[in-house]
Amino acid sequence: MTSVSLAPTRPLENSRTRPAPGRLTEFFLVGGLTPLLFPLAWLLRRSLGLDSSELAVGFTMFYAAHAVNDPHFAVTYVLFYADARQKLRGGGLHAWQRARYLAAGVAIPLGLVAWAVAAIAKGSAVSLALMIQLMFFLVGWHYVKQGFGVMIVLAARRGVRFSRGERLAILAHCLAGWAYAWASPADAGTEVEEKGVVYTTIAHSIGLERVTHVVALASALPLIYVLARKWRREGRLPLFTPLVALLCSVWSWSIYSSIDPLVAYTIPALHSVQYLYIVWLMKKNQAREREGPPWFERSAPVRLGMLALSALVLGWIFFHAAPTVLDDWFRPRRGAPIPLGPTPYFAALFSIVNIHHYFMDAVIWRKDNPLARYLREPPSIDPEGLKGSSQSAPRDGN
Repeated sequence: MTSVSLAPTRPLENSRTRPAPGRLTEFFLVGGLTPLLFPLAWLLRRSLGLDSSELAVGFTMFYAAHAVNDPHFAVTYVLFYADARQKLRGGGLHAWQRARYLAAGVAIPLGLVAWAVAAIAKGSAVSLALMIQLMFFLVGWHYVKQGFGVMIVLAARRGVRFSRGERLAILAHCLAGWAYAWASPADAGTEVEEKGVVYTTIAHSIGLERVTHVVALASALPLIYVLARKWRREGRLPLFTPLVALLCSVWSWSIYSSIDPLVAYTIPALHSVQYLYIVWLMKKNQAREREGPPWFERSAPVRLGMLALSALVLGWIFFHAAPTVLDDWFRPRRGAPIPLGPTPYFAALFSIVNIHHYFMDAVIWRKDNPLARYLREPPSIDPEGLKGSSQSAPRDGN
């Protein structure tokens, strides 16, 4: 993985001159809120009891998903399919970029839809359950890759670059954490229910759990070495917020996601807020650039407002309107058996959107995506006009 030096969008406030409250807000949005939730959860359990506090937090996060979790999936579609015709005809994309775009934008969703339709038509809980388990398998990969990308983005915006070897060491720790998170705890095959579909989980042994645990712990050593060497060589490591974003994604949201039952309810929202913040950074810079010549498009607040509204509406369609209509419309007649449970279309759409989201992200947040240049921190104007700022953009920001 490599980084590339990109041209600035338009002169804005430099990261080193931005007021402290802006950086504090960024810290909380990308994961810094997580450590604070543990003592708050303890206080809530102590005052209300586990059952009442779990009901309150679960209820709150269920409805918060309408404004946070669902739009975080939906905005990916808005970003990915914007100017689709232009992208397919070239649009500044190289052949490999177009191939990835076609795979993630056409082949993957068509394959997933065909899989779901066949499973529902046959009434096969096993087939639909395999899709659900694929979703759960890939979600950890998605979480840690997003943490990695966010760290690289925020570090670049602070003028900190990582070599190829340094990035590989960081990414190796992320992927090792994902492997251990999936393998732990060991599972001999458990009967579970998800969105009405009852199935038996894929078994994995205690041996796999132990091996992945050792690998995950061992992979932390190169990460620590890279950071320590960088600090010693460059004399600075302004990476507190980026590191928090990375470590929360890997350790709090993936490996030890169930350490606190109340905090566990908030993890999808924390992940979604982190994602939406990076989207906002990118689209804000793009919108500000396109306010001026030669585009003279709508103002940045209007464009960002339209993006937010589109994500809210599309999220509601994906996770509420469409599955409700389909499950009601195709509900078997009264008394007939329902082998896939009462909401098979909800289970299918939920899995399809999740899995497709992971693959679209793998295309959107690459360094060769033209939009990636908007993720950099625009340089301040040197009063003598003698100095420029060249920073690195991430290869993957998801």
